[in-house]
Amino acid sequence: MITPRQTVLCKQLELTFNDSALLQQALTHRSAASINNERLEYLGDAILSFVIAEALFSQFPQAKEGKLSRLRASLVKGVTLAEIARELDLGEVLILGPGELKSGGYRRESILADTVEAILGAVYLDSGLDAAKPLILRLFKERLSSIDVNEVVKDAKTQLQELLQSRQHPLPIYSVKEVRTTNNQPVFEASCQVNLLKKVVVAQGSSHRKAEQKSAERVLTLIEGKL
Repeated sequence: MITPRQTVLCKQLELTFNDSALLQQALTHRSAASINNERLEYLGDAILSFVIAEALFSQFPQAKEGKLSRLRASLVKGVTLAEIARELDLGEVLILGPGELKSGGYRRESILADTVEAILGAVYLDSGLDAAKPLILRLFKERLSSIDVNEVVKDAKTQLQELLQSRQHPLPIYSVKEVRTTNNQPVFEASCQVNLLKKVVVAQGSSHRKAEQKSAERVLTLIEGKL
């Protein structure tokens, strides 16, 4: 049964779920239940990357592979997804465990970003790419239209490296390992350590590179909060 707030979300997304259980799962954090949105996040991440890659490929026919990759990374990064989540007021409909509720998980950037990807995965399973693709293009419409292909786009790892170098700090140290999952889907966990922070920052992704990028994004966010 979809709640009133979830109904509002569906109206914002311009969607009707055939299987409301998929929406419930997409909004459920692992702290709340064993059936949660982690698998849907994995699927949504891949679909989002594909749709944005295709959109950029069509929008910028003269752009080279490296430029397209950097543009895509700037659009699908956690910060951007969290912004979209806030625009949708996803924090109001998240299903969190008591610990995450108490610690303000409904505001946490990583949880918000992951939930956006999980919703995309749920839409794909519920109605296929014919529904997921238009949704992604609607959510990213303004961001896609405002891209300046001549602007230098730097990924999170590059930004972090340049920030540390500008302050004469040592470069970050990354470590990546593959995490065992029950569904045999590849999940990578990357840790990023910098002298400016007292703790090691960890993030997960569906690839070695994505995990490192996510960990760098989180380090950047933490450092910017200290400056």
